[in-house]
Amino acid sequence: MGFLDNSGDIILDAVLTDTGRMRLAKGDGSFKIVKFALGDDEINYELYNKDHASGSAYYDLEVMQTPVLEAFTDNAASMKSRLISIPRNNILYLPVIKLNEVYDASTKKHTSGFFLVAVDSTSEADLNVISTSAEPINGLLWGETPGGNGNRIRVDQGLDTSEIAPGRTLDPLLVETQYMIEMDSRLGHIVSTGDSRASVSFVDDDSIATYYLSRGTDNEFVVDNTDTSDSTNGNQTIAGPRGTMMEFKVQSSLELNTSTYLFTTIGQAETFDTAAGANTSYNTIKSVIRITGVNTGYRIDIPVKFCKKV
Repeated sequence: MGFLDNSGDIILDAVLTDTGRMRLAKGDGSFKIVKFALGDDEINYELYNKDHASGSAYYDLEVMQTPVLEAFTDNAASMKSRLISIPRNNILYLPVIKLNEVYDASTKKHTSGFFLVAVDSTSEADLNVISTSAEPINGLLWGETPGGNGNRIRVDQGLDTSEIAPGRTLDPLLVETQYMIEMDSRLGHIVSTGDSRASVSFVDDDSIATYYLSRGTDNEFVVDNTDTSDSTNGNQTIAGPRGTMMEFKVQSSLELNTSTYLFTTIGQAETFDTAAGANTSYNTIKSVIRITGVNTGYRIDIPVKFCKKV
């Protein structure tokens, strides 16, 4: 990967991602480009200088001459900041997606900053209680039997500003109706709070599974957020008008459930205060679940830790 000189002619450098190449290589005529995305990861808009001594023609000169990244094929690393088109020119706030940890105890992360996924029944039972207090552990997802535990991951979408009342209706252009979830398929699967596994759209050459979940089609995952209560006093994390919300759980893969191979290959050893006692030994693998709003382009990473009792 490198940079391309952007100080002269306009450059268009486009390549297929690894997934696109894989589909093209099938040679069965099914490959067809139906959409594309644009990004500006390399641009620093703070370089815009409205006080430039040479006048308005130079305000954005540094921005326009910034070297741009040459195209590269790793779809997991490219396009971190996607550009979107909004026909209105009077938008004061853009929507965001936020992890909701204030809804109740079942949506909180663990104190380590991760959501813990217990990959087998032994780990589920042991991690369920803190030994020193006999209190349930926040942020624990049951990976073998997801429906046996009420904890889940919840994200909310909307305008996170106190200058617009949450009771106001969010412009349909700013409502996120479809979410893309990416996670390592070797580690687990996305399931609903009702224990239904989401359909995988595709798995790329890096074993990253991609799920597309839509309002109306995937009502077990994505619904409108109709709560208009004040975020400072309630269970909402979006301060202003709200769009949609998504909830899901994580089921551990069969390999993590039945084997320690990946734990010893890419994991590490840790200790937890669990039902078995203080400093109980565990094998863990740290990962992230990436959530992207397909309409708005906003993206967040959810830290998860897969845990197997030694």
